[in-house]
Amino acid sequence: MDAQGRGRADNIDPADQWVLNPNTGEYELRLTPPAPQPSVPGPRRPGAQSPNGDVPSGRSTDASSGRAADASSRRSTGPSGRQQAREAAPARTVPGPRRRRGTPPEEPPPGRRGRRPQKKSRTKKVLVWTGGTMAFVLVGAGCAGYLVLKHLEGNISSTDVGSAAKNGFSKDEAFNILIIGTDKRTGKGNEGYGDKGSVGHADTNILLHVSKDRTNATALSIPRDLIVDVPDCPTKQPDGSTKVIPGTEDVRFNTSLGQDGRDAGCTMRTVKEVTGIEPDHFMMADFNAVKTLTTAVGGVEVCLKHAVDDPDSHLKLSAGSHKIAGEQALAFVRTRHSFGNQGDLDRIKVQQQFLSSLMRKMASSDTLTNPAKLYDLADAATKALTVDKGISKVNTLKDMALELKKVPTKNITFLTVPVLDNPADGPVHKTVIIDPNKAPAVFSTIQNDVSFTEVKKKQQQAKDAEAARLKGSQSAASEVRVRVLNGGGPDGAAQETLTWLQNTEGVLKSENGGNAPEKIDKTTLEYSPDQAPQARKLAALMGLAGSALKPGESVTNAQGLPEMTLTLGKDFKGAGVPLTGPTKAPKVEGQSTADKVQCAS
Repeated sequence: MDAQGRGRADNIDPADQWVLNPNTGEYELRLTPPAPQPSVPGPRRPGAQSPNGDVPSGRSTDASSGRAADASSRRSTGPSGRQQAREAAPARTVPGPRRRRGTPPEEPPPGRRGRRPQKKSRTKKVLVWTGGTMAFVLVGAGCAGYLVLKHLEGNISSTDVGSAAKNGFSKDEAFNILIIGTDKRTGKGNEGYGDKGSVGHADTNILLHVSKDRTNATALSIPRDLIVDVPDCPTKQPDGSTKVIPGTEDVRFNTSLGQDGRDAGCTMRTVKEVTGIEPDHFMMADFNAVKTLTTAVGGVEVCLKHAVDDPDSHLKLSAGSHKIAGEQALAFVRTRHSFGNQGDLDRIKVQQQFLSSLMRKMASSDTLTNPAKLYDLADAATKALTVDKGISKVNTLKDMALELKKVPTKNITFLTVPVLDNPADGPVHKTVIIDPNKAPAVFSTIQNDVSFTEVKKKQQQAKDAEAARLKGSQSAASEVRVRVLNGGGPDGAAQETLTWLQNTEGVLKSENGGNAPEKIDKTTLEYSPDQAPQARKLAALMGLAGSALKPGESVTNAQGLPEMTLTLGKDFKGAGVPLTGPTKAPKVEGQSTADKVQCAS
């Protein structure tokens, strides 16, 4: 490369390094110098010499002779006039020298007239710069995204709770997350709260159910002072072995965690024991979570009906609305003696109001459109949480958050397990028990994925269509032909059901199909269209809901005859026990939705 070529490379405009590829329509970064131009001359330009060496009329001979002289001085052999013209006039596709931004223009060499600069298309320059800038932005974002992902991944703590949690997360199913707030005082920032020796009991407990169609969600609070039976808990030990911690009867719910070395899997099993609802995963946080999350979103709005000055939690706020974060937010959710009857049930209501406000803030545009705030929120959340192995990856947590984001806040219902004062406490009531008349309906509503709020008409139409499957003629029991599979019930459930159908209900054309290929949550009955009358009869005998009926295809038995397939799910309660779920949720005292602003009282 000659001196002139080196000058161009050193001072090249970065925009000129991005070239449009006509084959792909994309701009490409080209760092290599352009190839030498062919010796075949292109079309003549105004001011260039003619093939015979003449200068066109109207042009100064000084410029052409100067260029020819300059070209001759750079070559050891004198070129012909035609070659001199080509040397003197650079090819059209080779850009001329460019000066750096901010530097003064070069003076033309002595005795030589400066050539008029060629104007570059403004549109092309904008496109080139846009293409180049966007490429660098995308590359930078990709690297940053990877580094952020690895950083967040390193924040997450996880616990192996074995079979108490699922191995992964499905975007296509309803899911239940048990959210646990512990009273553990260890760790930076927690030294000043109450019992420093606490092992970390299940102080705050919310079972969050997100519907399959993502139109609604239910946040069910479970009182820490609820008297329950904690089942035996297989618990992973540090050396990888499993230790079964014996269960206990008639104890507070909060002892399902921490006590005797119990992990969050024990709390999940206790929830299933009490409610019949099986949590899929858990998320656990300590006191620091409230402080860091509220700070990350820039504070949470709360409302008080009267002034509070609580010496135990150190909360001091006047009546009205306030934005709280950090220590003040933690004091707000810990305060008990300044609300209602100064008990845990009234504190639960305050915590639900606080979480509703936090949800609204996290879903607001000023949070979702602020990258810095989103990063702070993700960083704080991942540092604050301990989760099960099934959701310990950042991408999994992201998927779960995006599914929850689909639920409108007006359809997120907060309610508390219906309870009664524990009669065993005597005159001073310290604990509560399940209300046997009201609680089962609440549990059944959640189990059957029924909303506590009015959902969109489209979803209601789908539920009506499911109910319509039960309407119509029914076959005689003796004409029902079915194969029974166990897909989630206890061992022997298929044979138990088969015996009941044959001996009690007269369904003689039935057989035991053994275990299903996979476990399912809810019992299903699959049948072909011409078997609909048989399906309706079996549904009536077993108490199946319309949602359990799955129109599809029949299977052929050993005799070559078509038969329906009944697959017993985890909801199986025993042969002859109806499985019909509610179609409408009950009204629960104190229930609220996340879109409503309420004041603590």
